[in-house]
Amino acid sequence: MTVFAAPELVDLILPVLQETLLGSDFKPGEPLDGSFILYGKNGALDSLGLVNLIVGVEQAVEDKCGCSITLADERALSQENSPFTTVNSLAEYLSVLLNEQDQ
Repeated sequence: MTVFAAPELVDLILPVLQETLLGSDFKPGEPLDGSFILYGKNGALDSLGLVNLIVGVEQAVEDKCGCSITLADERALSQENSPFTTVNSLAEYLSVLLNEQDQ
């Protein structure tokens, strides 16, 4: 059983985020790290950018881990604190999904 930790998943998300931001008008004035705000108040991504990021992260997970996951589902959207707010929150949610799937 592989344990997927959020810090290593941040490293998986950041290159996808960089690629997503290249296709937008957003120019980050801060370094891309776990605290980077993705979506919502002061977020870097609009709804289309968020969709592109989600698809890219799902593909990166499949390429790296060989497993298929769905990030944007009813479970994610019904949470009190959105997993799509920051890179860290997305990594935490991704960690939960991958660790559940690996059991």
